[in-house]
Amino acid sequence: MKRTNKLSFSILLIFMLAFVPLSHNETPQVNATVEGSELVQQLNQLLNNNPILQGALAGVSIRDAQTGELIYDHIGDIRLRPASNMKLLTAAAALDTLGEDFRFTTELLHTGSINGSTLQGDLILKGKGDPTLLKQDFDAFAAKLKEAGIKIIHGNLVGDDTWYDDQRYSTDLSWSDESWYYGAQISALTASPNEDYDAGTVIVEVYPGEEAGKEPTVKIEPETDYLKIVNKAKTVAKGEKKDLTIERDHGTYTVTIEGEIPIDGSRSREWIAVWEPTGYALDLFKQSLADQGIKHKGKVIAAATPKGAKLLTEHQSMPLKELLIPFMKLSNNGHAETLIKEMGKVEKGEGSWEKGLEVLEEKVTKLGMNEETLVLHDGSGISHVNLIPANEISRLLFEVRDEEWFPSYLNSLPIAGITNRMEGGTLRNRMKNSNAAENVKAKTGSISTVSALSGYVTTTSGEELIFSIVLNNVINGSEGKLIVDKIATLLADQ
Repeated sequence: MKRTNKLSFSILLIFMLAFVPLSHNETPQVNATVEGSELVQQLNQLLNNNPILQGALAGVSIRDAQTGELIYDHIGDIRLRPASNMKLLTAAAALDTLGEDFRFTTELLHTGSINGSTLQGDLILKGKGDPTLLKQDFDAFAAKLKEAGIKIIHGNLVGDDTWYDDQRYSTDLSWSDESWYYGAQISALTASPNEDYDAGTVIVEVYPGEEAGKEPTVKIEPETDYLKIVNKAKTVAKGEKKDLTIERDHGTYTVTIEGEIPIDGSRSREWIAVWEPTGYALDLFKQSLADQGIKHKGKVIAAATPKGAKLLTEHQSMPLKELLIPFMKLSNNGHAETLIKEMGKVEKGEGSWEKGLEVLEEKVTKLGMNEETLVLHDGSGISHVNLIPANEISRLLFEVRDEEWFPSYLNSLPIAGITNRMEGGTLRNRMKNSNAAENVKAKTGSISTVSALSGYVTTTSGEELIFSIVLNNVINGSEGKLIVDKIATLLADQ
């Protein structure tokens, strides 16, 4: 049967639904109240006949937000790769496990004794997972030491990252992702370059040199000697094409810059993941101590805090309900994986992916999802092994509406067409000139061959709908987004 002939058989197939289970390539299930409606016809036409979806899988699940009733279903029970729609599960589980007011804590401790202005012992920076630590927070720690009258440290500067295990990458992370911010290593002691809070990364900026033939100028934010910069690039004449790459070499501390940048060209900027973030955090703290005039006479090492160490001060992160904003709006992979490990630590006594994923499965099952049909391998969705049916995502989105923390959950979702990054997030430049703008609050998802969008929509008639759209095996991801946005807009137009 040709694809173009499928729609003419829709009435017959809908009648047959009561007797024959649907396969993945048959006409969608529809609720009797919407059967034959213009919306159903538009969705069927789009899903069955759009050339972008030829050879692809399109899981579409639409529910009434008030009753949870499934009103449209196109292969909604087929397991598909969710990409960053996985974060919908992680955020819900984290809110349920840790609570809206949960804060990460970082401790500053010491061994030995303080004699006048000298610490005779080790100074210990103990991380407990905070992905939001900035250089200014290390500065604040150093300022506290100065206020306490400490000017000299006769001992080691120790970074304790043992709150979590020592696995830095989730099981399915590709080695080719490790250089980039979305594939940064996870450590209980880490640092972020700015208030996007991409933990374990630095921002590398490359500007044209003073004249053609000269090396470009390189700046790192925050300033650190933790990375080695190899600048093989050159400045070229005005008007020539910019062709520049900035990448950390696999498994090293070396960032190599290659290519050309015209003398009148704009800067190039990359968020680069560091190798071993514990050492990165320690390097920033060592700088902060020096800035306060505190001398350190010892080694810089990573080790566990010994028993009997005394607490000097501590820093607390923003509460989870606030952290959800950069996490979900900007689709921060590092936050997702940190929360997985933190849930494992809190519930199972072990900050690992294994234990954290056990908690994730338990929590989403409690929140109405069918654990028998889920394959969960990480918290961010970067894994191509994760598998979730669209109907299960929409079911979760319905069930969480009854939770006390739901307002924080809803508030964390990107909003279509709102240009402010911390409101519109990853939807800020999508569906701008449509009824979906400001009426679609949903989590985006995008990895190779996958485009997804799941969340809530208010229609022009004032009805609230829950939807999950998960496209797999799409050759062109940008075209996949167009399909996803078209479906969300169709819903908003109702």
